[in-house]
Amino acid sequence: MSTIEKALAKNRSDKSIETSGENDAKVADTPETQAELNTKDVPSEEIRKNEGEPDIVLDMKYLSQKGMVDHSAERRIINEEFRAIKRKVISNAFGPLAKTLERSNIVMVTSSKPGEGKTFSAVNLALSIASEQDKTVLLVDADVLRPNVMKTLGLKNEEGLIEYLLGEKSSVADVMKSTNIPNLKIIGAGKPHRLSNELLASEIMQKTIDEFSTRYKDRIVIIDTPPLLGINETSVLANLAGQALLVCEEGKSKLHDIKNAVAHLDPNMAIGIVVNKSLSNDQGPGYYGYYYGNNETG
Repeated sequence: MSTIEKALAKNRSDKSIETSGENDAKVADTPETQAELNTKDVPSEEIRKNEGEPDIVLDMKYLSQKGMVDHSAERRIINEEFRAIKRKVISNAFGPLAKTLERSNIVMVTSSKPGEGKTFSAVNLALSIASEQDKTVLLVDADVLRPNVMKTLGLKNEEGLIEYLLGEKSSVADVMKSTNIPNLKIIGAGKPHRLSNELLASEIMQKTIDEFSTRYKDRIVIIDTPPLLGINETSVLANLAGQALLVCEEGKSKLHDIKNAVAHLDPNMAIGIVVNKSLSNDQGPGYYGYYYGNNETG
């Protein structure tokens, strides 16, 4: 049985996380989600201009209502699921394995094809890591063809990564937004551009990732990237990350697509598989199973 087949089988048999139907996985990077997030219940983005105040105020009540990670004391299913995932990510980033990985604190979150829940997973992983006492997290929307991070958070997609890569902003700090969660910063995708793919593969993008990796020793960078199949630039980004989370949707993602997606990744990186929207009767909808193989072995 292959590693990927083990991962999918593990999702069906793993009973270590109590699950329920609370976390119905409708919040994912799908057209339906984008339409939902554009409705009137989306809170308006608050940009604080006064010194010392955050650039962006996230509405945590709104995120909780959408079934996402929050920082409440309540032991919600979604919080517990992403705690389990982040523990492995943090261990890979700063533990013994980090010595064998390049840019171990750079984590790309991707999928084989659109609509499998990668943005939902990237955002929730970032929110979960932001609750750590000794770690900070930067969430970057690099899916510039189909940006969804800001919409998932109930915010507008304004200036971001594209403006910096185009040279319209002199410093990456100009597009890095602080939030009301002290340990979380966000870089949005920015405006659409006809050369967005080329910009992702540019030298300035590589230098930016290098800076992200080395500037802050306690920081994990979560990058929501385009799907791996059919977009060459995602493979380029994969060479810049030390870890990859491949999100697949149970009942939708095809095994051969998952295998092809893994083949596009650097075999020397730590590769994790997150099984999204499990339909298993004993686990309930919305389960986020996970599996890690060191360098795709195990």
